[in-house]
Amino acid sequence: MPFTPFHFGPGLAFGLLFRKYFHTPTFILANLIVDIEPFIILVLSLDLPLHWFFHSLVGAFILGLILSFFMFMARNVFRPLFMSLKIEFIKNDEFKSYLLAGVLGVLFHVFLDYPIYSDIKPFFPIDFNPFYNPSITHEIYLFCILTFIIGLIEYIIIIIKKTG
Repeated sequence: MPFTPFHFGPGLAFGLLFRKYFHTPTFILANLIVDIEPFIILVLSLDLPLHWFFHSLVGAFILGLILSFFMFMARNVFRPLFMSLKIEFIKNDEFKSYLLAGVLGVLFHVFLDYPIYSDIKPFFPIDFNPFYNPSITHEIYLFCILTFIIGLIEYIIIIIKKTG
């Protein structure tokens, strides 16, 4: 994983860029939620690889579906919070916008992790990571930092346009 907070950058930048097509808060959360798995494995001292089922393609897809459903069902609870951020995240409130955001966000997360960690099994249960390439770790972290900066700039521009 690039360390979990680094995943916020791509979530913010691409979430804002494509906010007309999918639910941005769901996309941002989807980019972060995958790392609940290693957290739980560490806290509970489970005898499992740190990046286990939810870092696989099937697991990520399932997690994206679950998150999409949860965010859609809880949309009225979260709406005041999202509105306080001064952004209209999506023009329609259809489930497909949540589904797209949840699944793509989780998959985006795991694809950033695949080159960095040898313990990830993209095709779980097959014990092989064909994407493992630790030589590009620096570039992945740089990408995450740059997308965070871009996301902040996008957010500022959106706020200025909305208030100006």
